[in-house]
Amino acid sequence: MAKLSLGTRLFLSHLLVMVVGLGSFICIAKLSSPGMFIVRLEQLERRGLFTVRSARTLLVKGFETAWDNSAVWSLISGASAAGILSYWASKRIMKPLNQMKDITQKLAAGNLHERMPVSEIPEWNQLGNSFNLMASSLENVEQRRRELIGDMTHELRTPLTVIRGYLEELASGSIEPSSELYLRLVKETRRLERLIHDLQELSQVEAGYLSISVQPISLVPLLKSLVEKFADQIMDDGPIIKLDYSSDLPPVLADSDRTEQILVNLLGNAIRYTEKGTITVQAWRNRHRVWIAVTDTGIGIKPEDLPFVFERFWRADKSRSSYSGGTGIGLAITRRLVELQGGTIEVESEVGKGSIFRFFLPVA
Repeated sequence: MAKLSLGTRLFLSHLLVMVVGLGSFICIAKLSSPGMFIVRLEQLERRGLFTVRSARTLLVKGFETAWDNSAVWSLISGASAAGILSYWASKRIMKPLNQMKDITQKLAAGNLHERMPVSEIPEWNQLGNSFNLMASSLENVEQRRRELIGDMTHELRTPLTVIRGYLEELASGSIEPSSELYLRLVKETRRLERLIHDLQELSQVEAGYLSISVQPISLVPLLKSLVEKFADQIMDDGPIIKLDYSSDLPPVLADSDRTEQILVNLLGNAIRYTEKGTITVQAWRNRHRVWIAVTDTGIGIKPEDLPFVFERFWRADKSRSSYSGGTGIGLAITRRLVELQGGTIEVESEVGKGSIFRFFLPVA
């Protein structure tokens, strides 16, 4: 047996309600009306207005005949009116659902710009808003996927072109093999390895597959260890790294490894764009949050570029080229790692004076 559609079910339910209501009315009236009619005639006879005892049977039968005829016509008229109204109501209720079905098919076909129109029915309007949010999310995911593919193609093309060029020249004998040439090839392959590693990590973070183990941790030993490690790696003519933290710094709820990764990304970014000057790591408590800031005196970021700092593969200008060692993914990973631990990251910068990257973690 074929299943009935929702529109048919709505139509039949409205019609059934009308039939039950009208049928109940007719049955009750059919059973009670003759008796009530006789009682009314007896009341009139007692008042002496007229005598209808001999004609009572004929009057009752005439009343029943008139009632039956009127009931039949009432049923026909009521059923017709109710049927038309039920059909109109079911079509009106089903219209948004049919629109959603058509739009869903268009979304499946790749047309992600379709949206549900506003409905006069509040429940359908709420469902339409949720549907539109889902469609917008799908559109954003698809756009980000295309951007990621384009960015990956661009990023991978450069080192591959360099490697292929050197290998072709070596094969043709145009250049002589040397240790310097091999070091260049190693540098380009390491760039590819770093890019692939960052892309893999970014995909895990955005897909929610990256494990986060939040527990109370002390930031002071972690900050001291990182500052000492980076200070040992900086050349003598490079920037100076300082640590400044409150003496009453409380433990925070965070993942120790992921927090270290955040700080490594921020410190590495600060060192990359600060040839001379100072890099300061600060930590302080503000109510139920512990803020951590990495401040540098590097080249800074233009105001119009600040909104895009945490986007994948973002580079404001040639001074932030991939040859400086960055893949353009580190800050995107950093933002997601901060958000996964319940925090938020911010940036302030001024060209020629430096930048401040700060984020907070909840107090344990």
